[in-house]
Amino acid sequence: MGGKHLAIAAVTVRQSLFQIMLLRNVSIGLGTVLLCLCLSCMQRKNERFMSSIQIDLKKVDSVQIEFVGRPRVHDINPSARKFIVVDHGERFERIFIANFEGDLLYSFSKFGDVSDAYGILQSSLRFINDDEFIAYGSNGFLTYNLQGELLSQVKLKDFRMADRAHIKMGSGMERLGDKFLYYNQEFPPKGDYSDRNFINDLKLLKWLDPQTGNIRPFLNFPERSLFRNGKYFFRNSWDPAFYIDEQRILVCFGIEPVIYQYSVNPPHELLQTIPIGFDTFRNFKGAEAFTFEIEAFFDRFTSAFIENIKVVDNYILIAYFPGYDDRDKIESRENKSDAEMKIFMEKIERKYPRRFAILDTLGMILHDFVPKGLEPSSMLLRDGQLWMLGKAAENAEEDYLRLFKVELKMDTLMSSGFKQ
Repeated sequence: MGGKHLAIAAVTVRQSLFQIMLLRNVSIGLGTVLLCLCLSCMQRKNERFMSSIQIDLKKVDSVQIEFVGRPRVHDINPSARKFIVVDHGERFERIFIANFEGDLLYSFSKFGDVSDAYGILQSSLRFINDDEFIAYGSNGFLTYNLQGELLSQVKLKDFRMADRAHIKMGSGMERLGDKFLYYNQEFPPKGDYSDRNFINDLKLLKWLDPQTGNIRPFLNFPERSLFRNGKYFFRNSWDPAFYIDEQRILVCFGIEPVIYQYSVNPPHELLQTIPIGFDTFRNFKGAEAFTFEIEAFFDRFTSAFIENIKVVDNYILIAYFPGYDDRDKIESRENKSDAEMKIFMEKIERKYPRRFAILDTLGMILHDFVPKGLEPSSMLLRDGQLWMLGKAAENAEEDYLRLFKVELKMDTLMSSGFKQ
């Protein structure tokens, strides 16, 4: 087009220089339009190519151990091929050290009236190397060898007994250097949740120093967080799921479907906010008044909730509960006999299984599904390996527990339009 117009300009000598330049500008504009169209086609082709990639979880290894009781896996050490299991009874807690071959190597108790007791556990037990583990309890930070011998004890500074602690696989403190990151088990002054202003000053995470006993709470809700809407929220509705590496902290605040990314270094600058576009996330959004239902935190069991977050191979993995629909919320508050409640809860478990979402770094959901035979909230990342707890088949009574090492599996499905 440009050559044609220039030829016309050369023949038609009476055309002004302005006209020639105008035609040149039209030529450049048409060329730009063609370039944009080409780039748009390339972008659409790339989007079609990306959408043809399927990503899933693949079981690559497993560990099985026979166990009768109420076992909870606390931690895994792949390099030593060992894991910690605790049998939690109503009045006892017994620790077992097991290997990947399914053998129970050592068994002992550090609960109750013993001289080296950890007191009331505040987090899951955690390996600190191949031969030792640490307990964060009301009696301090206590380090034991795998035979159960106490190696050191550091008393806690400025410690208040927490009103809750999540003692299960995937919910413990995470290590960075010589410190641990954990969610802050803080509650308002005098335990009064009816003063909604306390939430503005609430610290959500804390650094634990097992060498000194120092506890340093930090991190308030971001300005645009759901929890800043001036409404009332039930206690622990904000309990964080978090991931940490040497540069950043990724955290989701319970019922809020957003990933907040912070710098790992003080003052922990907010680097990125990533909303999560779940298809179904029926979350509690706050109440206008402080009611008995809020105080009794009924909505904790019916609201959507993010339970775990990890990053593997530059993909974000989210475990979450999708929440009840309105009809089931109403039914859950009706008076029921024990038999009726059992039937109702069985229906709920079938209807609302825990889900697993795989996201890219921009928050786009690549796959959202119910993983077969796996408990999503149990995700544990150790030595670059992702481990999850096996889930028993429905109505099955099993006298063993299983752990699975899983990896991300990607399959590229090339359509006929893209074959070379």
